[in-house]
Amino acid sequence: MLSAEAERVAALLGPAAPQPWLWLAPQAVPTPEKLPRCLFLHGQAAGFFGQIRCALPFPLPTEGFGTIVLQHVHEGGMEGLLAECARLLEPGGRLWLVSLNPWSPYRARWRRSGLHVREARSWQAELEDGGLTVLGGRRRFGPVWRARNEAPAHTPPRLRAVTLLEAEKRVAALIPPKAIPSWGVGASPV
Repeated sequence: MLSAEAERVAALLGPAAPQPWLWLAPQAVPTPEKLPRCLFLHGQAAGFFGQIRCALPFPLPTEGFGTIVLQHVHEGGMEGLLAECARLLEPGGRLWLVSLNPWSPYRARWRRSGLHVREARSWQAELEDGGLTVLGGRRRFGPVWRARNEAPAHTPPRLRAVTLLEAEKRVAALIPPKAIPSWGVGASPV
């Protein structure tokens, strides 16, 4: 499932991302050299490893990334990770949070693995508390659980194994825009 998610993320962001982006994954990504402008890190108990080794807070520039992808690293209970990601995002930057869907029948596969799966609504609230604006709803993808003779088109999306949330960093302008004066009918500017 992780490799399918990695392929989807690489297809969406790889060639199109003009700004540098950060990808935090639970394990090493197989081919990071194929994606330009991307910093790959995978989480371990002692911190993050990959192209650099670090822990929270990241030794990276504030507002230095256009996109950040969190792929299941948040489920390990890392406090402060979303706030640190909000610091790293540039204004208008996007954060993609990939999480397991707790309502999917696939939960039987990871039940005894020690993962703490949370519902998307709790992630949305935490993203908003961290200063990010959640865009749209949740998108679900990944494998589906279905009976042997059931067609894939009849499987509801809520039963897919993975939930994707997208959030944006929005900031207020330092100088508010000046109001345009109204001239009235037939008036001209002086």
